[in-house]
Amino acid sequence: MGKKLYVGNLGYGISDTDLEQLFAAHGTVDSAKVITDRDTGRSKGFGFVEMSNDQEALAAIAALNGKEVEGRALTVNEARPREEGGGRGRGGFGGGGGGGDKRGGPRRGGGGGRW
Repeated sequence: MGKKLYVGNLGYGISDTDLEQLFAAHGTVDSAKVITDRDTGRSKGFGFVEMSNDQEALAAIAALNGKEVEGRALTVNEARPREEGGGRGRGGFGGGGGGGDKRGGPRRGGGGGRW
């Protein structure tokens, strides 16, 4: 079985075929998928490539990690397994409720966990 690779910082114009061709120079590509937004169909800027064997996967990582494609430096590494439960679960924003600014400033309203 091959290795699944994570490819990050993709240009938004990169297609599945472009991704496959980029990695094919380094070995046999079993699959290549750019992840897209469910609602808009627009690329999320990352994808996954499955290479047919570990040596080819390592060669692709060595050659493409940091390589500039469409003006963006790619991040290529071995994909980590998905965490159980998948997705955000609750579908909301950040955790916690209402607390204000943690630095002692004025309250900024409810919600968040972003400040």
